[in-house]
Amino acid sequence: QVRLVESGGGLVQAGGSLRLSCAASGRTFSDYTMAWFRQTPGKEREFVSGISWNGGSTSYADSVKGRFTMSRDNAKNTMYLQMNSLKPEDTALYYCAARRFGIVMTDYYDYWGQGTQVTVSS
Repeated sequence: QVRLVESGGGLVQAGGSLRLSCAASGRTFSDYTMAWFRQTPGKEREFVSGISWNGGSTSYADSVKGRFTMSRDNAKNTMYLQMNSLKPEDTALYYCAARRFGIVMTDYYDYWGQGTQVTVSS
């Protein structure tokens, strides 16, 4: 079992920045590919970004490329999402997720956090 806890969400003005964190516990963190997803009411959960077990490979949704950067620190069992140039359409509940094997952009992840709310005002 892997427990994931997100933090760092909040309210920010458009153009601002936030850094989300996801702390993992329970299993060997470096065994897992990690990802961020987001969801707004009435919409499907959407892939934001993913990172391989050693951070050597990342993947981003087109909507966040060039603005968001994902990283991980396996020594701290934590991954991060640096979000810059935020837009109102980035407003959502952001979830971190974990799976064995490679990055996928669907929600085929085995473990999920509870989410952290990001609200971007215009």
